[in-house]
Amino acid sequence: MQDTAGRFVEAAFIEHHAALVRHLTVICRDAEAGQDLAQESFLRLAGEAEAGRVPDDPAAWLHRVGRNLAMSRGRHLQVVDRRNGELPQPSVEAGPEEAAIEHETASAAVRALGGLSASARQALVLAAYGCPGTEIAASIGRTPGATRTLLCRARSTVREQLLLQGFAG
Repeated sequence: MQDTAGRFVEAAFIEHHAALVRHLTVICRDAEAGQDLAQESFLRLAGEAEAGRVPDDPAAWLHRVGRNLAMSRGRHLQVVDRRNGELPQPSVEAGPEEAAIEHETASAAVRALGGLSASARQALVLAAYGCPGTEIAASIGRTPGATRTLLCRARSTVREQLLLQGFAG
């Protein structure tokens, strides 16, 4: 059955590929998209042929499937365009005000971290980098439970220090 299906798809490809690509290129106004959609149409034809569902008119079937794929592609591109404005955009180089605020925030964070013990500071920095609690515990020589308590207290201390320095939490 696969041999027959393969020959059927090969014959359809030889006979209808060029016309299908032209048709889909006109619909999409993009030669590469037309090629991709034609390829997908033939892949779907191969799946149908292997399943024993050979269309009576392969040219019409390929054109209909290709057109449907092109319409789906168009709808997808419209959604992408609509949602594009919602994506975060890379910011333009910061002006002097933004740079000053960023510097003040970083300085306040350094001062707040400076009030912690060395092990609490190390644990907090490792946690900020996403290290698992077990690894943090091993690196500072504490049990995982003691490390969780240390992190909780360190975060609380840093939060309080930032609030005292005028940074809302």
